[in-house]
Amino acid sequence: MIRINLLGQIRPKASRRPVDTGAALPVLFIGAGLVLGVLVLGFLYYSWQQQLSTENNKIKTLQAQKTDLENIKQQVEAFDKQKQVLQQRVTTIEQLQRDRTGGQDLLDMVANTVSRTENLWLTTMTRKGTNLTIEGSSASVNAVANFITALKRSGYFQKVEIKETKQDDKTTAVQTFNFQLSAEITPPQIVPSPPAQAKPTNVPAKTAPAATPAKKG
Repeated sequence: MIRINLLGQIRPKASRRPVDTGAALPVLFIGAGLVLGVLVLGFLYYSWQQQLSTENNKIKTLQAQKTDLENIKQQVEAFDKQKQVLQQRVTTIEQLQRDRTGGQDLLDMVANTVSRTENLWLTTMTRKGTNLTIEGSSASVNAVANFITALKRSGYFQKVEIKETKQDDKTTAVQTFNFQLSAEITPPQIVPSPPAQAKPTNVPAKTAPAATPAKKG
């Protein structure tokens, strides 16, 4: 529809109603604050969730390590028990080996000592580990004293002590003394000889000086 202005006057423009922005600003700030708060809380929640997940993973790892260490501890304790049992067996075998190999040397040493002592003979000899108990008879107390001195000087016995000595009442024709003594067997340690030094192999042999040709006369 076309309108014609017959009056020739300019029609005044309609005035717009001003908008009141004073009431909208607080609402805007509140909304922005809520959005910012939600973002901050969301960031904190995410960070705490990540830290919680990390700590849970550490706890699981430590628990697994604890289980492994407990298993290793049990294995070490079992190995220690086995080691003690084996050490006892080795000690027993070594003791039996020493007793077996040292028996002949012990008999030879005692026999040589008795043979060098006059008017003395042995009746029993008992060995328990390194302890030796000797019983015998002699024609005099001095012979027993000489026998003890010979045992000490042999270097094979220590702590030689007389336990009992008394006169034999059963034998009246000849004066006889019965004795009992104890000693500790300490055979001398054999010091191993040092190993022979190997001769150097890559040493060049000395060559004899070349003979000079004889001068012709």
